[in-house]
Amino acid sequence: MRFSSRDISVSVNVEKRMDPPGNADNAAAAWALKEEIREREGVLKQRRGFFMNAYKRAACHLLFEDDELVGFAATRRDGYILFLAVAPWVRGRGYGERLVAEVAEENRSVSCHARTTNEAALAFYEHIGFQTVRRIENYYEDGGDAFYLKLGDDSSLTDRLSKFLR
Repeated sequence: MRFSSRDISVSVNVEKRMDPPGNADNAAAAWALKEEIREREGVLKQRRGFFMNAYKRAACHLLFEDDELVGFAATRRDGYILFLAVAPWVRGRGYGERLVAEVAEENRSVSCHARTTNEAALAFYEHIGFQTVRRIENYYEDGGDAFYLKLGDDSSLTDRLSKFLR
């Protein structure tokens, strides 16, 4: 059996970076991570042109472990999360929470859509305080339904998320 560095839990250096709107320095790496997740889990099914265009217009928060992209959140100016992705081999380390905390730190509100069948994403968002605002039928290009989610305005929630900004 072969093992990769992804199979071994070790202490690593986590670096955060930012691609501001108009800067797509890390777009190819973000696309590759998104595609790996799509192939493994059947989610994040955007077309390349759509993804790259949205990435270039967004503020993109990125997390790297030893120069490998392990998570990113691409957001609009209003705090809407276009894409949130965390590599499967680093989940459970607080990276998703850290990315959402970065977005919440910069915006008065934070919202997103999640596929109604993506139970892992819905559980994650609920865990950190997102509330379902409404269900939207045929939201996705393939006819899939989505929930529109919004992060609660609770100040204790802000305190809870702020621990991930350190």
